[in-house]
Amino acid sequence: MNSLPWVPPLGVVYAGGVQCGAFALERLDPAERERVLRGCSTNVDNLAAGRWETLLSSAFVVEEPMPLPYALLLVAVLGYAEYAYGAWWAAAVFLFGHAAASLLVYGVLRGAAGPHTRRSLDVGSSYGFNAVLGALTSALPRGAVRTTARVGLLALAAVPVLKRERTFTDAGHLVALGLGVGLSMALDCLSRAKHPKIA
Repeated sequence: MNSLPWVPPLGVVYAGGVQCGAFALERLDPAERERVLRGCSTNVDNLAAGRWETLLSSAFVVEEPMPLPYALLLVAVLGYAEYAYGAWWAAAVFLFGHAAASLLVYGVLRGAAGPHTRRSLDVGSSYGFNAVLGALTSALPRGAVRTTARVGLLALAAVPVLKRERTFTDAGHLVALGLGVGLSMALDCLSRAKHPKIA
């Protein structure tokens, strides 16, 4: 019986692909690089014009190569999500969090944003990362540990939003994390329904 070929973890494939794309973008002419980034961005102008494909493309493009500590953390979080729940679950939560947070931020900004904000760049992995991180709290021990982790993560994400120099990306991070925590709480409810004796 032939064994299946080894498949690299989802986080390694994703982070590696995004990094390679970022290095490739750096080699482009500045005007061409700007055109590519703006074409992939989930900014207000793109979504208002019906460029819904940016809800996917923006998750695979970054403005510059990710710092090594962040890239390693991204790999670790996606890797653990894949280990705990499977690759399809991890990918679905990542893409759902990224797209849903982008749409919610767009919904808030579309009627009030100025011209600069409407066409600003909004690309990267951070919305999906936050969603998966929030959803992974369901893998923690039940009770005080899980509750403390959820409250702590949401509090940390809320700090930049409360500052005077906040950006809509800061709000997007908080929204994505909240979506992930909401998914984790839904998993808790499903688990209780299947195993009512588990507290």
